[in-house]
Amino acid sequence: MSRRNLNIFINGERHQILIEPHWTLLQVLRNHIGMMGTKENCLEAECGVCTVLLDGKAVNSCILLAGQVEGRSITTIEGLGDPEHLHPLQAAFIEYGAVQCGYCIPGMILSAKSFLDENPGGRPTREEIREAISGTLCRCTGYLKIVDAVAVAAERMSAKEPAP
Repeated sequence: MSRRNLNIFINGERHQILIEPHWTLLQVLRNHIGMMGTKENCLEAECGVCTVLLDGKAVNSCILLAGQVEGRSITTIEGLGDPEHLHPLQAAFIEYGAVQCGYCIPGMILSAKSFLDENPGGRPTREEIREAISGTLCRCTGYLKIVDAVAVAAERMSAKEPAP
């Protein structure tokens, strides 16, 4: 197979790598860039643990060919915050005990971020939050603490928005 150059922006940094045409975005992120926060599991877009943001929208990186993201912006969990400056979602997940084993959490947080970014300033209902995160499976919890954390983060994020 013939390799080709791929130019992408991951967490605000430009990356140029030589890829095979069949490589997925998940393979590139984990195996070639070293972004281990993006988890690998079903490889069929069924579990959501590989969720990243592509130009701000939640996508399953396990079924997206790397060549399809040429020149686009990817955000992984590593690009959301850092230990000194957590994103409000990350802080709420910790504060509300929404993190169990942690395997689904990067995908869950990025799915929630995409949802909240699409609905800024609002106060989503618990049902809307459940729907927004429904693409990411968690085997450790009943989702109650996860929904609580997203709701609190939504409130905190809307409080920080400037008045119109």
